Amino acid sequence: MLLCCCKTNEEQQDSDWKESPNKGHRSSSFQDSRHSSESLKRIMGNSNLKQHIETAQKTGVCQLRHMTLKEVPEELQKLSKNLRTVDLSDNKITHLPPWFTSMTTLKNFTLNNGTLVSLPEDFGKLKKLEVLCLKSNSLSSLPSSFPNLTNLKTLSLSGNHLKQLPSELLSLPQLDVVDLSQNSITKLPQDMSGLQAVELNLNQNQITKLPESIAKCPRLKVLRLEENCLEISAFTPEIMKTSKISLFAVEGNMFDMKLFHQLDGYDEYMERFTATKKKFN
Repeated sequence: MLLCCCKTNEEQQDSDWKESPNKGHRSSSFQDSRHSSESLKRIMGNSNLKQHIETAQKTGVCQLRHMTLKEVPEELQKLSKNLRTVDLSDNKITHLPPWFTSMTTLKNFTLNNGTLVSLPEDFGKLKKLEVLCLKSNSLSSLPSSFPNLTNLKTLSLSGNHLKQLPSELLSLPQLDVVDLSQNSITKLPQDMSGLQAVELNLNQNQITKLPESIAKCPRLKVLRLEENCLEISAFTPEIMKTSKISLFAVEGNMFDMKLFHQLDGYDEYMERFTATKKKFN
């Protein structure tokens, strides 16, 4: 039926073109057809959105990827008390609405490959949040309330516009994995001892120095520093000997890996590396 209708429209446009001496008439018909097509897409999009919302109401999981959304649908506000997982990846959302932080049951929030430039100042109200993935956006900082996310375990801010490791991460008690790769980070906080993460990914940044306090991170086992601007002198004896780091990923910096193997404290590091490796064998 749709094909038949399309054919009729084309025939009508040809007839209009032949009968009218004004060529703008065909242009007007073409624009009407285009607007009808766009309207149809919006209707279909709204229909898909409605289906996703209905599913989310039943399951507590809302997947709205690739929906060409420019803002968070207001329909989610009605589900703020029962949503556990929300994925808004691959859209064009620049900001989260003020009501977003009322989703107090939210445990997993993902918005990758977007245009997000900031988070609400009261983002820390999402106290049940455990996983936050905001890869490939335009974030340059975190709100001051971020330390209130006391249940956060996994954080990915890879591919944003961060220029320093956010100090807000240093007081999150449950943090396990932090991915800050592919940013523009040039320096780390002088006092890193509060960082509770087990794995910290800082690959592909512009870091030139490591604070010795990184040796005091109580749970840090994996430190990824590939493709930065580090000199071999950044790896002091205290970091190599006294830290709990059992895996340094440091290829692609300003030194030959042979020099890393000759560092004072390399033997102590290899003991930790070997002991950890045995646990997984």
